[in-house]
Amino acid sequence: MITHAKIQKWGNSLALRLAGPIKDIPNLTQGMLVDIEITEDGFTVRKSQEKHTFPFTEAQLVQSLSPYAAHADELALLLETEIYDS
Repeated sequence: MITHAKIQKWGNSLALRLAGPIKDIPNLTQGMLVDIEITEDGFTVRKSQEKHTFPFTEAQLVQSLSPYAAHADELALLLETEIYDS
């Protein structure tokens, strides 16, 4: 199947919108990870076969966190005018 699409500006980037039959045929879903192979002729997008995971869990990252390491001493104090009393 051959289809045509237009590369458009999206914020400060360029985007290729996947709509209609383009998104339905490969069963792409929002948030799906893809691998992009770049060549001189263009690029190919494929569903990622690798399981991408973070090397640490959130619990592991905060496990040894102390007020000193978290720079709790550098927290800004609220001014009286910034406190809302309901």
